Amino acid sequence: MAGSFDGRVAIVTGGSAGIGRATAMCFSREGASVVVVDITEEGNKTASSIVEGGGKAIFVKTDVSRPEDVHAMVEKTIQEYGRLDCAFNNAGIEGETAATAACSEENFDRVIAVNLKGVWLCMRYEIPKMLHYGKGAIVNVSSVAGLVGFGGLPAYCASKGGVIQLTKSAALEYADKGIRVNVICPGGIKTRMLDRLMERDHKFQESIVGMHPMGRLGTPEEVAELAVWLCSNAASFITGYPIAVDGGLVAQ
Repeated sequence: MAGSFDGRVAIVTGGSAGIGRATAMCFSREGASVVVVDITEEGNKTASSIVEGGGKAIFVKTDVSRPEDVHAMVEKTIQEYGRLDCAFNNAGIEGETAATAACSEENFDRVIAVNLKGVWLCMRYEIPKMLHYGKGAIVNVSSVAGLVGFGGLPAYCASKGGVIQLTKSAALEYADKGIRVNVICPGGIKTRMLDRLMERDHKFQESIVGMHPMGRLGTPEEVAELAVWLCSNAASFITGYPIAVDGGLVAQ
């Protein structure tokens, strides 16, 4: 796909680390101008790395659970680059670990606000810009936890299951308008989020690798390659589809 994104513009939320950073870097290698979005200033490091490598990127600090932030971020994208072609809506949090009856209302609301409402808000402001240009590709990030249940993460599982259904709805609505919307469902990927979960639950740490038939965890780069491919012309007839990147976990 080398150079297949020349002249195109991509938004990547949660771009400071892990899957988001890897995807921003991958978009840039393929020629895209990248808008790196994150709630922390660390996202600026990703944008700086892209620029230092000869690519084009800006950082926009954004809380995806706040509509005014998301609206401003998309407007900044248009102001800076004049168009929007691709969006990787990846920002998310795992929340607290607790059984369903012990999950606090505050935790539940925060996880849903970031993981589910945040994806909806991004699409709410991204899609009109794509419609203006007559085409676009969106990849949302769910999780294998949106496909199968995991004890102790009720809000996270609910939010990720919601992202899959939200994606399918949007895909149907805009299928004949030049906009494709897909969703990827990562399994155990070597990220800070997984590190935090393993630190909280040592039994989970012992079992996580064994959940994957391939016998290993995935890397952020393996997810990034799929995300960028789904936004490419090579995936032009794919929309509304949840794709697991999980070493065979949900195939069992």
